Amino acid sequence: MQPMTLLITTGALFVGTHFALSHPLRAPLAGRMGERAFLIVYSVVAIATFVLLVQAWRGMPPEPPLWAVGDGLWMLASLLVLFASILFMGSLIGNPALPAPNAAAAAQGAPRGVFAITRHPMMWGFTLWALAHALVMPTPGQIVLSAIIAFLALAGSAGQDVKKARLMGDAWRHWAARTSFVPFARQLGGRGSWIDTIPRPHALFGGILLWVAATWAHGALGYMVAGIWRWVG
Repeated sequence: MQPMTLLITTGALFVGTHFALSHPLRAPLAGRMGERAFLIVYSVVAIATFVLLVQAWRGMPPEPPLWAVGDGLWMLASLLVLFASILFMGSLIGNPALPAPNAAAAAQGAPRGVFAITRHPMMWGFTLWALAHALVMPTPGQIVLSAIIAFLALAGSAGQDVKKARLMGDAWRHWAARTSFVPFARQLGGRGSWIDTIPRPHALFGGILLWVAATWAHGALGYMVAGIWRWVG
């Protein structure tokens, strides 16, 4: 099998099993196996298919970049990853989209911080992370990998809206009515306050710490030097 074909095939397997286990197969399998056993199976399948995808990406032959990458693109990509890190860290606390017992209670609160930006901050974090990598490593293999991750994140968010509306009813519908899918859409449309989008301390400082650590590890592990480490040290 050609390397690009293998990459696309493993990507389809990764995305397809994720959607199948998250939606049509979840209820029947969890009902027969129990929720704990199902989550174990779900995690094993997700990790295994992701490993296959990464191995297929690493097996791609050297490819010339599709465009030149200068300091401007590196700065843009670094800022995108920083913003993505803030969104991700902010999504870990008080997120109605997570399968937590207090999800309905969290949905009653006023959207603040990253949730005033988008109701899916974690998924948009993954999307922006993927976009940043495609910008500074513009090879066909990397672009395909980034597209797979971004598609899974955004299509998964849309599916999550439908699923949460079914599971949480009015609690989720009211939350969705007070938040936006696309980042900053409510603010740009004049329906939300920009002040509300200021990240909470755990999101801001946690995101900065994650960004600094992750970009440092990028170079330390032998990949391209990224983030502030391109300009310091």
